[in-house]
Amino acid sequence: MSWSRGFAMKIAIMQPYLFPYIGYWQLINAVNRFVIYDDVNYIKGGWINRNRILINGEPTYITVPLHRPSPFKRICDTTLRQPATSWRDRQVKMVETTYRKAPRFDVVFPVIEQVIRHETISLPDYLAHQLRALSAFMGIGTEFVASSRCYENSNLHGQARILDICQREAATTYVNPIGGRELYDPTDFRGVGIDLRFISMRRFPYPQRSKPFVPLLSIIDALMEIGPVETRRYLDAFDLVEK
Repeated sequence: MSWSRGFAMKIAIMQPYLFPYIGYWQLINAVNRFVIYDDVNYIKGGWINRNRILINGEPTYITVPLHRPSPFKRICDTTLRQPATSWRDRQVKMVETTYRKAPRFDVVFPVIEQVIRHETISLPDYLAHQLRALSAFMGIGTEFVASSRCYENSNLHGQARILDICQREAATTYVNPIGGRELYDPTDFRGVGIDLRFISMRRFPYPQRSKPFVPLLSIIDALMEIGPVETRRYLDAFDLVEK
């Protein structure tokens, strides 16, 4: 897709996560183009290959096992553990057992199963497919671009690399999670004609069978409880704020 220079282009740049929570999808929903930042190092113990679902009222990890993951290896160079059928079967069974009585199970489970069973050994391909498939399911029209396939600027680091990507995309606004406020200087962005904004999630609970409400779970939980149409309404519950 090509954009006119006069178009207000909002972009975000973020590592791919496994079934991320609502706030991550709000970031995707807030921009025209989402850069999947997959040519940076894998983060051990983060959210790249795991997330949490609610089992018997307790947040429990659902994890994609990897082949020799390392913080010295880029995400785009990381592969899934083989054979793949065994852990995929376990994941599908885990989701099915946990949510079979959820209000929107019949609509959501086939989509989640298809995403889990996506055939590839590449971690970034697996995660990119998931982001695209679930975005389509929720009616998000954002375009996705993988950084490993576009920019060839891994010699740059930190803010300099982000600015380079923004300029190549003719971005008018760069949107970042609010936790990254200390990482960027808005003066440097303004100097190249880019508005720097941070997404602030308005946290309010969706109907959940567990009491009390457990926040910040995988998007699987919200989809199972309230379905894609209602979840889509929650994706607009954010503010774009300055530093």
